[in-house]
Amino acid sequence: MAEFKFTQDHEAIYVDGDIAWVGITKYAQDALGDLVFVELPEIGKALSKGDEFAVVESVKTAAEVYSPVDGEVTEANQAIESDLDSLAKPLNEGGWIAKIKISDPSQLDDLMDQDKYDEYVAGLD
Repeated sequence: MAEFKFTQDHEAIYVDGDIAWVGITKYAQDALGDLVFVELPEIGKALSKGDEFAVVESVKTAAEVYSPVDGEVTEANQAIESDLDSLAKPLNEGGWIAKIKISDPSQLDDLMDQDKYDEYVAGLD
């Protein structure tokens, strides 16, 4: 069953089987402001949970995107390089940065669901 998960670093994850579609949350997008560049990961790159695998740059700052799970990059969303606004779309509608084949599904248990993430973000203000 497909589901959405979130990290404290504001990565959003859409889990479909053993593939995690990873992007950034609306909170992260709002904090960054106008995006100017995204550095995509290399296909086939092995990742450990917490590894930096992409960078999103805005007119204000650059933000690293971290892997929420151990796995391997199976796909990078080339379309967002020329259409950075598409990062604002839901992950399952084109707003993802990379797809990662999950090697340890138990790590998903450490991530927040939508309600827990909303509580977490509310506590930041």
